[in-house]
Amino acid sequence: MPGRERRPLKRKANPLHTRGITEVDWKDVTMLRTFVSDRGKIRARRVTGLTPQQQRRVAVAIRNAREMALLPYPHAGRG
Repeated sequence: MPGRERRPLKRKANPLHTRGITEVDWKDVTMLRTFVSDRGKIRARRVTGLTPQQQRRVAVAIRNAREMALLPYPHAGRG
Protein backbone atom coordinates (compact mmCIF):
# COMPACT_ATOMS: atom_id res chain seq x y z
CA MET A 1 0.00 0.00 0.00
CA PRO A 2 1.60 3.25 -1.05
CA GLY A 3 1.86 5.93 1.59
CA ARG A 4 2.11 3.56 4.53
CA GLU A 5 5.37 3.68 6.43
CA ARG A 6 6.87 0.56 7.89
CA ARG A 7 7.92 0.63 11.50
CA PRO A 8 11.37 -0.68 12.34
CA LEU A 9 11.08 -4.19 13.74
CA LYS A 10 11.64 -4.48 17.47
CA ARG A 11 13.34 -7.73 18.43
CA LYS A 12 11.32 -9.89 20.77
CA ALA A 13 13.06 -10.61 24.07
CA ASN A 14 14.59 -14.08 24.16
CA PRO A 15 12.76 -15.93 26.97
CA LEU A 16 15.63 -18.36 27.61
CA HIS A 17 18.20 -15.56 27.97
CA THR A 18 15.95 -13.57 30.30
CA ARG A 19 15.47 -16.63 32.56
CA GLY A 20 19.16 -17.53 32.38
CA ILE A 21 18.48 -21.00 30.93
CA THR A 22 21.39 -22.49 28.99
CA GLU A 23 20.25 -26.13 28.68
CA VAL A 24 16.71 -27.04 27.64
CA ASP A 25 15.39 -30.01 29.64
CA TRP A 26 12.40 -32.08 28.49
CA LYS A 27 11.37 -32.57 32.14
CA ASP A 28 10.84 -28.83 32.68
CA VAL A 29 7.22 -28.90 31.54
CA THR A 30 6.26 -25.45 32.87
CA MET A 31 8.96 -23.83 30.73
CA LEU A 32 8.11 -25.91 27.66
CA ARG A 33 4.41 -25.03 27.90
CA THR A 34 5.28 -21.42 27.07
CA PHE A 35 6.41 -22.63 23.62
CA VAL A 36 3.30 -24.75 22.92
CA SER A 37 -0.03 -23.30 21.77
CA ASP A 38 -3.34 -24.16 23.43
CA ARG A 39 -3.94 -26.67 20.61
CA GLY A 40 -0.64 -28.40 21.34
CA LYS A 41 1.37 -27.04 18.41
CA ILE A 42 4.95 -25.82 18.77
CA ARG A 43 5.03 -22.05 18.35
CA ALA A 44 7.10 -20.57 15.52
CA ARG A 45 10.48 -19.01 16.15
CA ARG A 46 9.26 -15.57 15.08
CA VAL A 47 6.61 -15.82 17.81
CA THR A 48 8.85 -17.19 20.56
CA GLY A 49 11.88 -14.98 19.93
CA LEU A 50 14.39 -17.84 20.20
CA THR A 51 17.55 -18.31 18.18
CA PRO A 52 17.45 -21.08 15.54
CA GLN A 53 19.59 -23.39 17.69
CA GLN A 54 17.42 -22.80 20.76
CA GLN A 55 14.24 -23.36 18.73
CA ARG A 56 15.57 -26.74 17.57
CA ARG A 57 16.49 -27.74 21.13
CA VAL A 58 13.08 -26.65 22.43
CA ALA A 59 11.32 -28.57 19.65
CA VAL A 60 13.29 -31.74 20.45
CA ALA A 61 12.57 -31.32 24.17
CA ILE A 62 8.84 -30.87 23.44
CA ARG A 63 8.83 -34.02 21.30
CA ASN A 64 10.58 -35.96 24.09
CA ALA A 65 8.11 -34.63 26.67
CA ARG A 66 5.23 -35.69 24.41
CA GLU A 67 6.65 -39.22 24.18
CA MET A 68 6.78 -39.34 27.98
CA ALA A 69 3.15 -38.12 28.13
CA LEU A 70 4.10 -34.85 29.86
CA LEU A 71 2.80 -32.63 27.03
CA PRO A 72 -0.13 -33.12 24.66
CA TYR A 73 0.18 -33.94 20.98
CA PRO A 74 -1.47 -31.44 18.60
CA HIS A 75 -5.07 -32.15 17.71
CA ALA A 76 -7.43 -30.76 15.11
CA GLY A 77 -10.18 -28.65 16.64
CA ARG A 78 -13.20 -30.12 14.93
CA GLY A 79 -16.59 -28.70 15.49
